[in-house]
Amino acid sequence: MLPAPRFSPMPFSLTPPGRRFSPGSDLLLRQPRRPRPCPRLSAAASIPAAAAALLTAALALPAPEALSADGGRGPFPVSVTDAFGRTVTVSAAPERVVTVFSSNTELVASLGLAGLIVGIDGLTFYPPEILSVPRIGGRLGISLEEVVARRPDLVLLTPSRQAAHTLTGPLDRLGIPAAVLVARDVDDIRRNLAAVAALCGVREKGEEVLRGWDERLERVREGRRGRPVPRVVILTSRLSTGLFLAARKGDYTASLIGLAGGRPALDEWGDTPRIPQISPEALMALDPDVIIITRRQYVDDGLRDYLDKPAFANLTARRTGQIHTVPSAEFLISAGRVIDGVERLAAIFNAWGGR
Repeated sequence: MLPAPRFSPMPFSLTPPGRRFSPGSDLLLRQPRRPRPCPRLSAAASIPAAAAALLTAALALPAPEALSADGGRGPFPVSVTDAFGRTVTVSAAPERVVTVFSSNTELVASLGLAGLIVGIDGLTFYPPEILSVPRIGGRLGISLEEVVARRPDLVLLTPSRQAAHTLTGPLDRLGIPAAVLVARDVDDIRRNLAAVAALCGVREKGEEVLRGWDERLERVREGRRGRPVPRVVILTSRLSTGLFLAARKGDYTASLIGLAGGRPALDEWGDTPRIPQISPEALMALDPDVIIITRRQYVDDGLRDYLDKPAFANLTARRTGQIHTVPSAEFLISAGRVIDGVERLAAIFNAWGGR
């Protein structure tokens, strides 16, 4: 039996201004010795003219109904080293934040700062209070012109849909702070939350949120102590080729299995390439104790019904009633709701009980 999963402490602490964070973290937060001057708008000559024009026009936009000029936040300036190794400096408390990808939106909202968000991508639908926020792009890409038109003083990005690669350069030249956040496990999600809290000047709130996550994960660990450890596969979709998309070693979705007291069955293949597709034959050969199917709201790709076909009748998980459909948002968005996903998995594993 595998030992109960351990929860590593926060890889750095949110220390007072002027002190360095501990080395080794992916995101190093610090107070800079000298504030980096913000480039003048004249630098806009190196970006599309339309974006520069929109930035000028955006100066007339009203401020969002959020916090006051400083809102009690700070101290500033503050810098982070983001996932691309770029130093991102914010010189004052952000009042207009654009978040590209759902995870970044949820991180800001979890800090109580949803009112600062003035632009989101077209595939973000949570939390409910951001649904009326203007969209700055969608599945086919993010519009630089729309981002600039929102007059942001902070932009949070991920590499998804090439957003980070296409926007960081132009935003840097315009002097708009833009941080790229990437998550491979829950520790990365913790680092991302701490970075966002620092950039927004709410370190204490970030510490509070992280303590809440830790307490919940500790309760899961204690509840799973001494219980049988199931072999688990998480399927996220079925492709038109007939292959399944599965959470594999090295991504945060698969890491949730261990945090909930299970064992990723795909790890038994060793250090295989991180190719997310597996065949139905491979699933039959693995024969996991528990199969988890993630499902987006209002979208059904027929995966659950597919596993009810006669060809899968001998799957252990099917024979024992251990094929479970769960909300994809708790497993595929690298923000606070993954803690809900860990708790949901732990409840499923407890009910399984080794049968």
